[in-house]
Amino acid sequence: MKILAVCGSGLGSSFMLELNVQEVLKELGVTGIEVEHSDLSSATPDAADLFIAAIDIAEGMGHLGEVIVIDSIIDMNGIRTKLKEVLEQKGLL
Repeated sequence: MKILAVCGSGLGSSFMLELNVQEVLKELGVTGIEVEHSDLSSATPDAADLFIAAIDIAEGMGHLGEVIVIDSIIDMNGIRTKLKEVLEQKGLL
């Protein structure tokens, strides 16, 4: 499985989100999931199985597929809660 952290432009905030997602996966003991980052204009539906982004760009991501929408890229509790919920639904946790 692959998760793509997406930001609106540039790559700084998506890279920070990628690192936070990796940290949460480690905390949860989940392995075998690849995490990368991208800006929204470069993200394509085939780039990942699951996308994660902040609410400010979520409207523009409907074409990508399954998207986890978070309130803030630095809110570890919010990232953990939403990611855990999706991983449980997929039987990965």
